[in-house]
Amino acid sequence: MKEFIDPFLYNLPHLDLHGYDRTGAVAMITMFINECIKMGEKRLVIVHGRGTGVLKKATHDFLKTNRHVFEYKTNNYNDGETIVTLK
Repeated sequence: MKEFIDPFLYNLPHLDLHGYDRTGAVAMITMFINECIKMGEKRLVIVHGRGTGVLKKATHDFLKTNRHVFEYKTNNYNDGETIVTLK
């Protein structure tokens, strides 16, 4: 059985957080969201990886409180990515 992969996810802006700690990741996410707003993007992808879940938790905690974020969810096909929709 073939796995369905949404082809539109590869055309979205991506931010890769591999190698960052929690505070560095939050700073990068803030800058990334601000740049996406300037460019007029409504959807974006943040790659935090699977690992121990520290970056995923820090990412979701930050997105939960950010006023520009409409919704966010973990990618169904890759739990190392979060898909974000901006207001």
